[in-house]
Amino acid sequence: MKLFLLLAAAVSLFAQPVELKVAAVQFRSTFDIADNTKRIIAKLEQLADAGVHVAAFPECAVTGYTTEASFNPDGAQLESAAQEIGRACARRRIAAVVGSAYKTNGHTYNVALIYNEKGEIIERFGKLQLAGEKWATPGNHMALFTLRGVASTAIICHDERYPEFVRLPAIAGARLVYYISHESGMKNESKLPGYRAQMMARAVENQMFAVASNAPGNVSDNSGSHGHSRIIKDDGNILSEASIYSEDTVVETLRIRPGKLTRPLEGVTGAWWKQGVEQLLRDKDKPLD
Repeated sequence: MKLFLLLAAAVSLFAQPVELKVAAVQFRSTFDIADNTKRIIAKLEQLADAGVHVAAFPECAVTGYTTEASFNPDGAQLESAAQEIGRACARRRIAAVVGSAYKTNGHTYNVALIYNEKGEIIERFGKLQLAGEKWATPGNHMALFTLRGVASTAIICHDERYPEFVRLPAIAGARLVYYISHESGMKNESKLPGYRAQMMARAVENQMFAVASNAPGNVSDNSGSHGHSRIIKDDGNILSEASIYSEDTVVETLRIRPGKLTRPLEGVTGAWWKQGVEQLLRDKDKPLD
């Protein structure tokens, strides 16, 4: 174990950092999949023109968000939207993390679609801890993937309350977490300090950058979410933050050095963190079924 820690420290010390220009898109979706897809593609094209490498869109950006059991988006339309977004990513050489739904084998998942700059879906991450979505099946694996040269992970909304979903990928080498959400709205304003603190904690406790994309609020009736999309440095400090009600986009260029979070493997917790990482690596390529 000591040799592993020394080797990991050496790799982190001498590895070249990657400069990654990222965007957290505060996107207001409806239940019109075709219109949402068109607007997502337009935003991707705009961000590609600005030199952005990876853009993140909120939970269920493609479909609109609800918890109702009656929510039943058309599978063929979802697949068509996913392919359209992929073609846009390939055409403009931009990677993306996009919230949607995914249907397979009679199940519907609340997913983050992870596109590389070739437009390929390299991961369909299913939300692990649902927050009352009666239409969704929980996901079956934690996320660990490489996007634009940076080992990364993803979580969706309520997943942020479970630190292990970020800690285990960090030990395995993830240096950036994409967090997409449709959190409670301004009618539940008392929840905002907790939402703010959780992703800052996930960043600092794992020495990991965070790109957090949330839906905005609706000023007419305080429905929707509450905005505050943000980009967080690996020391927990917020680099950029969006407003509450506007469809803002926050952009930052991050300087990310490869490395692994080694400290949890020391001492009395080391054995079970190691076991968790082994499970993460074993299951990370498991398809949603």
